[in-house]
Amino acid sequence: MTLKRSPISDIASPSIDIKVIIDLVKDDMALVNRTIIDNLNSEVALINQLGAYIIQAGGKRLRPVSLLLAAKASNPELTTTTAEQTLLAAIVEFIHTATLLHDDVVDESALRRGRETANELFGNAASVLVGDYLYSRAFQMMVEVGSMRVMEILSRTTNQIAEGEVMQLINCGSADTTEAQYMETIQSKTAILFEAATQLGAVITHQSRPVEEAMAAYGLHLGTAFQLMDDIMDYTANAEAMGKNVGDDLAEGKPTLPLINAIERSTGNDRKLLVEAITNASRENLDAVLAIIERTGSLAYTARVAREQADLAQTALKILPESPHKTALIDLAEFSVNRAF
Repeated sequence: MTLKRSPISDIASPSIDIKVIIDLVKDDMALVNRTIIDNLNSEVALINQLGAYIIQAGGKRLRPVSLLLAAKASNPELTTTTAEQTLLAAIVEFIHTATLLHDDVVDESALRRGRETANELFGNAASVLVGDYLYSRAFQMMVEVGSMRVMEILSRTTNQIAEGEVMQLINCGSADTTEAQYMETIQSKTAILFEAATQLGAVITHQSRPVEEAMAAYGLHLGTAFQLMDDIMDYTANAEAMGKNVGDDLAEGKPTLPLINAIERSTGNDRKLLVEAITNASRENLDAVLAIIERTGSLAYTARVAREQADLAQTALKILPESPHKTALIDLAEFSVNRAF
């Protein structure tokens, strides 16, 4: 008998409308999307074709949205979005897109956001090389901003993302990965780009160093909360909602927090089954794995850790004056742990 998976709503009750948050910078994002298209233009047809495929694949563009919200929340008197802010938001999305291309090749993923991955459609070599192009194009665009502080933040960020990818590769198939090691990995691989985005929102509006640091902290905790909830949904949501296959993390040998915690809390045959599942990188016993994860309370534990991260993100915003954009950032942190997908 197939185990009926608990819906994500059993862990978090969606209450924040992400569309309301995004609509606050809707006009600005239209400029960002135009900038993305303009800067994706290459004389090499395959770059245009593959780049457009993944850029237009959908998604909420939360990293550039976060940057724009952070800029306006840091300086509520800001009435217009500057060309530098628009360019930075596009740069952040280019970097994110490049990481997706590389991730899907490394993970051998076939599905993302409900569509075939670029590597599945165009091949691994093309995906890697176009990912490289997007990285290099992003750095060309950084030069246009003309700020060494921006270059410093984004060069450090891209380097740390690469380190996070390597850390994840090292941990693949390892049942000995600790919670501390995993948190370091996701903060380096995923949360760091959120951190850069919100920090840049403060930098580009010439805020004080305390405000800049607070916005960086907000982004880091926000990104961590998002990733932890993704970890939960890999075991609980359905493929249609997630836009990828259920149990992909397990099939790729990724020891995410629900599994790490379940291994720590399990003994005997249960622990043996979990260790074998991650070591063999197989979703063959997914129902049994999920039953143990639920029985040990590891999904709820992961949700509590995500909630703590969202709370830390919201606390970091106390330094900012009240404004609709600050409220949107608070709501975004709430959305990170109260969403269906």
